[in-house]
Amino acid sequence: MSNVHRTVLLVDDDAGLLQLLSIRLRSAGFSVETAASAEQALARIAVSRPGAVVTDLRMDGMSGMELFERIQSEDPALPVILLTAHGTIPDAVRATQRGLFGYLTKPFDDNALLELLQQALAAPGCTDSSDGAAASGDQAWRADIQTASPAMEALLADAELVAASEASVLIQGPSGAGKEVLAQALHRASPRRDKPMVAINCAAIPEQLLESELFGHAKGAFTGATSAHKGLFQTGSGGTVFLDEIGDMPLALQAKLLRVLQDREIRPVGASQTLPVDVRIVSATHRNLENAIASGEFREDLYYRLNVVTLTLPSLRQRREDIPLLARHFLTQLQAKHPHRAKDFTPDALERLVAYDWPGNIRQLLNVVEQCCVLCTTALVPVTLVERALQQKSPSIRTYSEAKEAFERDYLVQLLKITNGQVTQAARLAGRNRTEFYRLLQRNHLTPGMFKEGGDKEGGESEG
Repeated sequence: MSNVHRTVLLVDDDAGLLQLLSIRLRSAGFSVETAASAEQALARIAVSRPGAVVTDLRMDGMSGMELFERIQSEDPALPVILLTAHGTIPDAVRATQRGLFGYLTKPFDDNALLELLQQALAAPGCTDSSDGAAASGDQAWRADIQTASPAMEALLADAELVAASEASVLIQGPSGAGKEVLAQALHRASPRRDKPMVAINCAAIPEQLLESELFGHAKGAFTGATSAHKGLFQTGSGGTVFLDEIGDMPLALQAKLLRVLQDREIRPVGASQTLPVDVRIVSATHRNLENAIASGEFREDLYYRLNVVTLTLPSLRQRREDIPLLARHFLTQLQAKHPHRAKDFTPDALERLVAYDWPGNIRQLLNVVEQCCVLCTTALVPVTLVERALQQKSPSIRTYSEAKEAFERDYLVQLLKITNGQVTQAARLAGRNRTEFYRLLQRNHLTPGMFKEGGDKEGGESEG
């Protein structure tokens, strides 16, 4: 077998079997990581997402089935293969009905495991090389996305899956998080990659011009229309149309876009005939469209047409491990635009970048790095230039104790809000007995009465 570009995580509490299986897989060309328990496996996955997980079913502590269930709940696209004894085959069969990639019964043939792993690590959703750039294992489709974040890797795995289909995709995330870059990656990974991708920002074009830009217009359709004009749906024929900030599209145009999605044809402004269109729709927004629907600003029927699959990009502060990687990537990219001496950042400059909250996300980081490039006269970008570009002192990252305390407090508040101050119910949801739960509340200066309707907001004890 040829070298595999993704890693297999082996999980088994039998050190001898773990070593033997590792040797066999490495000799077959796989990159292998190992974990001696399910708990250790979860920790490894949190650090670096593997391409597939192979786990023994019966282990001390958390079982392989419980490990599968945890992975399934957090990252359904990550394939899991169970190694099971004859007596537990029914459990494995039931697991395949819930999303388990596959199972092998001990003793198993090495070739059977290799074949199953090849299938698991093959490009998701692609059956042959004609179905998309990812079918051959080529990762060029995601070359513009720099990440070391397991959360981003999980998102990209979902993106790779959906890219092979014709499903409409809605990309959500804060402004500047890279929604258009992800849309471009989706297009490059899709069967439409050899056709154009055209993009429009629905919030940047006046309403009276947006319809013409989308659907085109006939000659003489309005004052100044001296010739016929092809809209994006015609220009992007066979490819992808990216509708950025779809949440800001006027309601009148939303109705026309819905008809296009339903009928797969457009009517240019001022034209009497409709024209067939063949495009894949990818849209993006930083707005909460469900709230927009509730307020009457967005059509619910259009929302379900656009939102066949949702991909949600995290903010930059939710993927801080990517900040040094992105900053260095931008530093290299900007060499062509602004020739500069800087080759890297000083350690304290990187610390300052990582500690900052980045309200403008990746777009703001690029701006800061570009300012540093223009002004830097040394081989390393100093912290003073970073602070100057940020125009404010950065808040420091919380200590572990501070972060733990904040999480515990917020978690307890959330539980008590959900249960309306019912300690018994909240304790059950938290997996703690009432005595332990009361101790947690006391440590965080919380009382059930604070969460009861009309209860004692000053903190009186209460229990339902």
